[in-house]
Amino acid sequence: MARVSTVRYYQLVLVIAAALAVVAFYSLGSDRQNFSSTTKRIKETHASHNANMNDGDLSSDTNAEQRGSKGASVGEAGRTNTDSINGAAAKKTGTAEEQRPRYFHALMMFTKVDTSQALQQKFQVAMRSMLKHARFEDGEVLTLHFVSDEPSREIGEKMLEDLLQGATFRCEVSFHNVKVLTEKLFPIVEAMQKHFSAGSGTYYSDAIFFLSVAMHRIMPAEIKRIVQLDLDLKYRTNIRELFEQFNQFPAGAVIGIAREMQPVYRHTFWAYRRENPDSKVGDPPPGGSPGFNSGVMLLDLEAMRRSEPYNQLLEPRSVSRLADKYRFQGHLGDQDFFTMIGMEHPSLFHVLDCAWNRQLCTWWKDHGYGDVFQLYYHCQGPVKIYHGNCNTPIPDD
Repeated sequence: MARVSTVRYYQLVLVIAAALAVVAFYSLGSDRQNFSSTTKRIKETHASHNANMNDGDLSSDTNAEQRGSKGASVGEAGRTNTDSINGAAAKKTGTAEEQRPRYFHALMMFTKVDTSQALQQKFQVAMRSMLKHARFEDGEVLTLHFVSDEPSREIGEKMLEDLLQGATFRCEVSFHNVKVLTEKLFPIVEAMQKHFSAGSGTYYSDAIFFLSVAMHRIMPAEIKRIVQLDLDLKYRTNIRELFEQFNQFPAGAVIGIAREMQPVYRHTFWAYRRENPDSKVGDPPPGGSPGFNSGVMLLDLEAMRRSEPYNQLLEPRSVSRLADKYRFQGHLGDQDFFTMIGMEHPSLFHVLDCAWNRQLCTWWKDHGYGDVFQLYYHCQGPVKIYHGNCNTPIPDD
C-alpha cells in the first residue's frame, strides 16, 4: 500500500512539473522573436526602405527586373544598393522624417561594354579612381545611373559588385534600358541628328547619344541636377567637389561644360569662318569660342525645364536655322549641339575650368593644325579629372 502511494506521489510531482514548464515556456519566451515575427520585421524594414528611396530613375519603364547577385541587392528599379554590399558604409540614424538623404546623381553611358575589353578596362579605371577620392558625408548618397543594353548590364553588375566593396559612403546604382530611353528621345532629337551625326550606323548617330540634350524631359521632376560623365575618365579629386560647381552657375545658365581642347571646331566651322573672317567662332581661348567637350557635363535639369530660350532651341526649326547660319555639319552628337547653340547663346552655359575635363587627345596636332594646337591644348593648374579621349593613355598617379 505504501509502495502504491509513493508511485502516485511521484506521478503527481511529474504532472505539476510539466505544467510549470509549459507556463514558463510561454511566459518567459513571450518576448522572443519566432520565425514569423522576424520575417514580418524584415518585410516592414524593406518596405520602409523602399518607400524612402529617392526617385532616381530615368523612366518608370526601364525594364528592370528583380535579380540578385552575390553581395548585392537589385531592387524593382534595377538599383544596386551598397548598404547590402558594404553595410558599414551606411550610417543611418533616426526616421526618414528626421534625416532625409541628400542624393547626388551621376550618369554614364554603358552600352556595348560586354563585347569590348577596352571599355571594361576604362570603366574599371574610372570607377576605382572615383571611389578612391570620393568623400561624402553621413546622410548623403551617390546614385550612379548607367544607360545600358542587357548584356552590358549583366557584366556591369558583376564588375560593380567587386568595385563597390571598398566604398566608404552610401552608394546606389540604377541601370536603365537603352532601348526604352531611345524610343522616348527619338521624337525630340530626330531633327537634329542629321546635323550632328556622321551617318547611319555610326557611334553618335543613335538618338541615345543626344540624351543630355533632352534629359530634363526624361528625368522625373524630383531629380533636379545630374552630372553626365564619359567612361574614359580618371578622377584625381573628390567628385563631390564637381557637384559644387552647380553653385557657380550664373543667372540663366542651365549646363556646365568645359571647352574643347583641340581645334575641332576651328575645322568644323571653316566655311563660316571663311565668310566671317572677323568672327571669334572656332578661335582658341581666352578670347575665342573653341566649342565644348561633353566628356564632363553638369545638367541643371530644373533650370533646363524652366528655360524658355533653351527649350525653343530644341525645336527643329531653330536647329535648322542655326545649322544653316553657321554652315554646320558635325559628327559628335550632343557636343556639337551644345557648341553650336553656345555660339549664339553663351549665357546658357557655365564654362568649367579645363582641370575638370583635361582632355588628352592630340589627333588634330598631326592633321593640319600643329601651328595653333597648343593655343587650344594648354591647361594650367592641377588636373582634377583626366579625359582619355580618342583612346589616349591616361598618366599614372
